[in-house]
Amino acid sequence: MILGLSTAQFTGLHVLLSLMGIAAGLLALFGLLGGKLYRLLTTLYLVTTVLTSVTGFLFPFDHVTPGIILGILSMVALLLAIWALYIGKLEGRWRGTYVISSTLALWFNFFVLIAQSFAKIPALRAIAPSQASPAFGITEAVVLLIFLWLTVRALKGFDGAA
Repeated sequence: MILGLSTAQFTGLHVLLSLMGIAAGLLALFGLLGGKLYRLLTTLYLVTTVLTSVTGFLFPFDHVTPGIILGILSMVALLLAIWALYIGKLEGRWRGTYVISSTLALWFNFFVLIAQSFAKIPALRAIAPSQASPAFGITEAVVLLIFLWLTVRALKGFDGAA
C-alpha cells in the first residue's frame, strides 16, 4: 500500500500523471515554438510533471536507482522552470531559463516513457531486450536530438514573445 492505494493502483496513478504531463508538455512546447505561452496547459504540465516525480519517490526502494536520480534532476529542472515562470515572470534571461528547463524536464519524462515502453511492450522488448541494446540506444539518441532541436526552435520562437 502506498498512500492508501494498492501498489497497482498507485502505479496506475503515477503512469496517468506521467502521460498527462507528457501530453500537456508537448502541447505547451508547440505553443512556445509559435511564440505563445498557453498558461493553462503550462500549469497542467508543471503540476502533473512535479506530481510524477513526487509519486516516483514514494515507490519502495532499498538503494538509489537511475529512476531516483532522474527524478531528482527532473525536480531541479522543474523548480527552475517554475521559478522562471512565476517569480522571474519570464523577464530577461528567465525566458530562456524557462524554455530550457521546462523542455529538459519534458525530455526526462519522455526518456522514461521510452524506457518503460521498451521494457513493457513485447514488440519493443523483442527488438531491444535490454537498455544496452542498440535499438534502445538509437531510439533514445534520436529522441534526444529531436528535443535539442525543439529546444533551440522554442528559444527562437518564444524569444521576445508576449
